[in-house]
Amino acid sequence: MQDVAAPQTAIPAIHPPKIELGRNWPFAIFAFAFLALIYMVGADEGAASVIPGTIVHEFVHDGRHLLGFPCH
Repeated sequence: MQDVAAPQTAIPAIHPPKIELGRNWPFAIFAFAFLALIYMVGADEGAASVIPGTIVHEFVHDGRHLLGFPCH
């Protein structure tokens, strides 16, 4: 019996797409703004507070409850 080998096919190299900063900077700004908003709504109390006092808490109070963050 004769050995028959499967033909070797070249596996194409898969490269991830290049990140072009010229096209993606709006997404970076949106991501930064979103993370800042989540911080202001969800974590601006206690030791992690950047702005002293309760003005930020009172400003985003209803949003905290809407998003499920406890504040009382």
